[in-house]
Amino acid sequence: MLNQVGAGVVITGTGSATPEMTLNNHHLERMVETSDEWITARTGIQERRLADAQGSLSSIATLAAQGAIAMAGIAATDLDLIILATSTPDDLFGTAGQIQHHLGASQAVAFDMTAACSGFVFGMVTAAQFIRTGAYKNVLLIGADILSRWVDWSDRGTCILFGDGAGAVVMQAGESDRFLGFELRSDGTQNSALQLAYRAQAKEIVNGVNVAQGNFQPIAMNGKEVYRFAVQKVPEVVEKALFRANLSAEQIDWLLLHQANQRILDAVAQRLNIPTEKVLSNLARYGNTSAASIPLALDEAVRQKKIHPGDIIAAAGFGAGLTWGAAIFRWGR
Repeated sequence: MLNQVGAGVVITGTGSATPEMTLNNHHLERMVETSDEWITARTGIQERRLADAQGSLSSIATLAAQGAIAMAGIAATDLDLIILATSTPDDLFGTAGQIQHHLGASQAVAFDMTAACSGFVFGMVTAAQFIRTGAYKNVLLIGADILSRWVDWSDRGTCILFGDGAGAVVMQAGESDRFLGFELRSDGTQNSALQLAYRAQAKEIVNGVNVAQGNFQPIAMNGKEVYRFAVQKVPEVVEKALFRANLSAEQIDWLLLHQANQRILDAVAQRLNIPTEKVLSNLARYGNTSAASIPLALDEAVRQKKIHPGDIIAAAGFGAGLTWGAAIFRWGR
């Protein structure tokens, strides 16, 4: 078990939201040289949800947050802190404040954090530290991304993968401690394997003074390198988090991985000797939703009553940065 500084941490509510518009594999067949059979076999994805031209990150994130707050049985005004894990904000200066406003969470401080597809796990660990120190009692953590904004829809290597969505959890101080262990990692030497890079050109604003102005470029990925990285590093980080929690893989009720590729999910489960029936997956319907994928799958499983109070969940995120991490927790009070 983790050494407790102060209060225990409990996860008491989940929520999720996705845009209404659906793009399936047959649509993609008309856009790029690919096929439904190829996409399904290679990734496990059959369709994904996309925000339309009027869609915003703050709107789907707010809906997910409202579901989590309602399940937790608290009011928005009870929140002390809102953390938004995202790589695709509506505003580069931050979107968490907009969500705070939409929720009416007038007592909460709000900020964005970016760790790409690992963002939700990094956010859980961050929220837990605020709770353990006694600084805050009620924390709303949201993972949300609209990656369709940054996909090159002519690149068949990436456009088949990504979708849009949001998921949220409420984490609260409690007498029992249900946040059992974690491990976080980063390796910037592999940053080029998966990135959404800013590219600029020099602009002279006055004689002798040049600044850089440009735009972010579409998502670029080395699929083979990312697959190799995930299959090697994710089992290791789950095992380290389990060690910190004084648990074994056999004691896990559910393995909840970032929903990137079904082949990755299967390979990680196999390396951990976790049976398929313990692996949560909704990848076929939503694709890779980045920071939203773990809380989106968690909320669905909770509301379907697949996950029961007290179940031990090993969650792991991995992606751009490169970043990866795992968190072990029990669901519910």
